[in-house]
Amino acid sequence: VQLQASGGGLVQAGGSLRLSCAASGLTFTIYHMGWFRQTPGKEREFVAAINWSGVNTYYAAYVKGRFTISRDNAKNTVFLQMNRLEPEDTAVYYCAAVSVPKFSEAYGDSDRYAYWGQGTQVTVSS
Repeated sequence: VQLQASGGGLVQAGGSLRLSCAASGLTFTIYHMGWFRQTPGKEREFVAAINWSGVNTYYAAYVKGRFTISRDNAKNTVFLQMNRLEPEDTAVYYCAAVSVPKFSEAYGDSDRYAYWGQGTQVTVSS
């Protein structure tokens, strides 16, 4: 299984980035997907998640209204559109995959995710 995240970079505050995560080696349509982020010295934190069909999405309070998660099951890819970026959004962003029966209860728990990508750096300058 491989999750390849891309799309990170350096952007000014107020700008936008779109992250992508291409999955291979798994049956993508049975996996729910999540995005997490981590900064040095801090624990990995939940950002957004989407269920296998794309119907249900979940967001952390600090990104709701600014970030949008989506997926294209035909291309085995999940996206994170990040708008109105803030310096506090600076982190390494990771995509992850999980297959659990009650995703609505598990989406924010990083320990429940089975597969992780390598991360992509997002830096927002003030």
